[in-house]
Amino acid sequence: MKNGVRIFRPDEWRLFLNAVPKEEYKIKLEALLYSGARYSEMQWLEKNPTHYDGKHLHMISQKAKVKHKERYIRLNPQGRLAVTYFLRGSKHLTMHHGWQQNMFRWAKEAGLDPEGVGCKTTRKTWESWLATMYPDNWNQIFLSQGHTDRVSLEFYLMCPFEEEDKKEMKFYTDGWL
Repeated sequence: MKNGVRIFRPDEWRLFLNAVPKEEYKIKLEALLYSGARYSEMQWLEKNPTHYDGKHLHMISQKAKVKHKERYIRLNPQGRLAVTYFLRGSKHLTMHHGWQQNMFRWAKEAGLDPEGVGCKTTRKTWESWLATMYPDNWNQIFLSQGHTDRVSLEFYLMCPFEEEDKKEMKFYTDGWL
């Protein structure tokens, strides 16, 4: 856990996802994970579904702090499917605080330490997995995620993933490049 945000290992992600009681929430979680988008960006995407072209998300950030107001998020085949299902959903993402509480509760139900689990967990987990699996493509990863500085590189290089984690990450990250 860096900066107070929990980053899941693949086995923890599976436990977490299996603890989620409703299929619609699982679909939302998978779209959040596979896109690595900010929670607020996915809320924006629900209102602007034409910004998904079937391969990329064209994000126009509403956050004041972001350096790049527009970016394209690259999706692998699993991500494309997850975002397609996400956009077909009938219920919108809850308010930030409600989702944060859900994530905390689901972590406890999965038998995981809920400390640091929240809205940023899926984004940080995805970026960490990509940085681990595609170490020669950090610039593409960080630009896709909306990061521009080397601080991000230092952050994601410090994740203590085991060889078994890396083997399992391949299932999730395959096809991103």
